[in-house]
Amino acid sequence: MTGPLRPEFHEGQVLASADLAATVSYARATALRHARLAHDWGIADGLAMTTENRTDPTTGARYVEVSVQPGLAIDGTGREIVVPAPVVLSEADFEAVNGADGPTTDPYPVFVTAVDRAQRTTGPASCAGSTGPTRVEESYQILFRRLGDERLVADQQPPAVNAAPAAPPVVWLVLLGFVQWTAGHFTAVFPTARLVGPRYLGVRADTVSARSGSLSLRTQPEAGEGKPALVLSGAAAPTLVYGLYKGTGEVDPLMTVESNGNLTIAGSFSGRISAGSVLVTSGSATDGMLLPLPSGVTPEEIADGQVSLHVSVTPRIPPSGKGLIVPAEATVDDQLRVRCRLRFYDPAAGSTTVKERSGAVDFLVLATVAATSGGG
Repeated sequence: MTGPLRPEFHEGQVLASADLAATVSYARATALRHARLAHDWGIADGLAMTTENRTDPTTGARYVEVSVQPGLAIDGTGREIVVPAPVVLSEADFEAVNGADGPTTDPYPVFVTAVDRAQRTTGPASCAGSTGPTRVEESYQILFRRLGDERLVADQQPPAVNAAPAAPPVVWLVLLGFVQWTAGHFTAVFPTARLVGPRYLGVRADTVSARSGSLSLRTQPEAGEGKPALVLSGAAAPTLVYGLYKGTGEVDPLMTVESNGNLTIAGSFSGRISAGSVLVTSGSATDGMLLPLPSGVTPEEIADGQVSLHVSVTPRIPPSGKGLIVPAEATVDDQLRVRCRLRFYDPAAGSTTVKERSGAVDFLVLATVAATSGGG
């Protein structure tokens, strides 16, 4: 087998149609290999399914008209699928495929695939009298399939590395989403169903570099307030920041790693607790409150005996200008609920009345993790 053949020309050469076609084929094959091998196939932009409310004039039933919006996808062969304008889904085409099914609320998959359509152009007739098409439209086709056929997407196999552009193009299914069908009409659209959704374009690269000195990763094409972002900055003081976008477009840091290794987080830190470790939490609590567990400890670990708790509570005696205040009770039950009662008595008032009120405690909760038999 040979590698890609690049056309070469010289002065005085007689060019046949095959020579001219070879120049186009070479450029197409180069572009297809790049798209297929340097990228992961999927939707690059647009192609969302949108709805418009409609009413059946005969039955009065409400339904939706579903349209696929303009956009671009690249299939697993490397071919671009361009939808240049909104296209309304055909209910007749859907019914031809799935019309025999009984009533169901399960959504059906909708795909787009590439097709070629020959186009004739007006111009002078050739010397040989040929009247064949002189243009090919690289078009698309919307396909409806059966329930569950969305899983066929994962079974598609790309062509060989040196494969030439297929003519006609192979049927490569690009999932757009799902539609619900009720009594002869579309009634809803869904982006995902049965744990399967559209696949989006990706890149295959071991190195990603930024010319500006700052590299950002985000989950949406545009920065949106409250959306997450990861920013690697190569400024004078390099940082790695994870945070959420503010309305100004800046990232509000939730976690920052500095060039010296210092880690700053806005919330609490938790992780898997190791055998033999001791975790602590402390604070103040009033009568009736539940004491918190140390960060990283779960009730299930305590119930399973993996973690033992040691709790200490000390009643807080509020200052008093007269009389005596003594603790009557300061305990914690099995649910870590605080029970604290204080007694008030003023002997100078000549009364023997003792009043009892709710109080507060300072607490310390230690969680000890059971060591394994090996001590690790």
